[in-house]
Amino acid sequence: MLQRLVARSPGVVDLSTLDSVPRRLLRPLRRDGLDPVARLGTTVPDPVHRLAHMFGMNIWLVSGQEEGRAVLAEQSRFSNDLRPYVGSSSSNVGGLGFTDPPEHTRLRSLLTPEFTMRRINRLAPRIEQIVDAQLDELAAAGPEADLVGGFAFPIPFLVICELLGLPPEDRERFRALSHARFDVSAGGAGAFGAISSSRSFLLEATRRQRESPGDGLLGRIIAAVGDEVGDEEIAGLADGVFTGGYETTASMLALGSLVLLRDRQHFDLIRDDDASVDPVVEEMLRYLSVVQIAFPRFALEDLDLFGRRIRKGDVVVVALSRADRDGRIGPDLDRFDPTRPPSPHLAFGYGFHRCVGAELARLELRTAFPRLVRRFPEMRLTVDPSSLRFRDQSIVYAVDSLPVHLGADSASRSS
Repeated sequence: MLQRLVARSPGVVDLSTLDSVPRRLLRPLRRDGLDPVARLGTTVPDPVHRLAHMFGMNIWLVSGQEEGRAVLAEQSRFSNDLRPYVGSSSSNVGGLGFTDPPEHTRLRSLLTPEFTMRRINRLAPRIEQIVDAQLDELAAAGPEADLVGGFAFPIPFLVICELLGLPPEDRERFRALSHARFDVSAGGAGAFGAISSSRSFLLEATRRQRESPGDGLLGRIIAAVGDEVGDEEIAGLADGVFTGGYETTASMLALGSLVLLRDRQHFDLIRDDDASVDPVVEEMLRYLSVVQIAFPRFALEDLDLFGRRIRKGDVVVVALSRADRDGRIGPDLDRFDPTRPPSPHLAFGYGFHRCVGAELARLELRTAFPRLVRRFPEMRLTVDPSSLRFRDQSIVYAVDSLPVHLGADSASRSS
């Protein structure tokens, strides 16, 4: 995306100069733990705000819910297509999030059969097994544990690996390649290097599946399309599934656990009441909005956007985390309240680029949280929440660690 911000000439790229761009976008979205910085409203005073003028173009940050939906849904005046900005004609530049219809429609249609409710529901028993096995490992290593490394990250990692059909012997290598992808503190060159390495890994996996198709997503797509779709495009789709379904769900599991531990009434609620799980999870999605910004959109023409003049070539970025706390859509949205009437949110994006795996993520959250709190009903934080370190320089907001004392294991007491 950001190569255009470096050079007006296609293909002339100095990645070292990209470092300041993500930081500039994320700076107005800073949080104090789970809450926005108190002075945040003064840094981005308008729902459509010119954030910067860099490399000869304006960068606009959209923080309102209505405005964000309008930008994300618009197809004729905004584009996600990265190719004109990097001097490439390949359909695989940047992945699915950086394509427009009809190319986007063609590529996404390869994935949608894998994410129907019928297919997702078939995964439910396996997800339950993965969660229970991870809780067994926590109990065996306890009573002190880190819920980030021992709970939040392993569960979606294993779910996505199984969905893709990656064999166990490949998973540890792929895990090592995935962590730096959304961490902008590593700088532009580091992020691009991590993306390249993980995509190369998935290209190797796709070619192996081509020779001997398995029963995972990779194998099923290859079986369905044959030679009509190339290995690079299939690997690119798999890469999007992995990055979209791993870091994001892991962060939701970690930060959602913090929400429950910070306020025991919510912990007790989903422990004791099955009917409360869905509204608690949905409010977590809105309240946490771990994906802080959407894919950038490039203006195809001069246009008026809610009173702001956007010039052709300007970059418009929707701040999902800010839009989900837009006070115009409901009262007191900086407070976590699963009893409130359902509030619209953009946690999974909006429009034709809405997350294809949204229902899989919901299923993982609805499965993992009740099992965690019922297995360890006395679990508590072992540090003051104010001492926790958060990844505020990451496109996916996250907490580095979540130290807990597990307390009594209900499984051992009932055995």
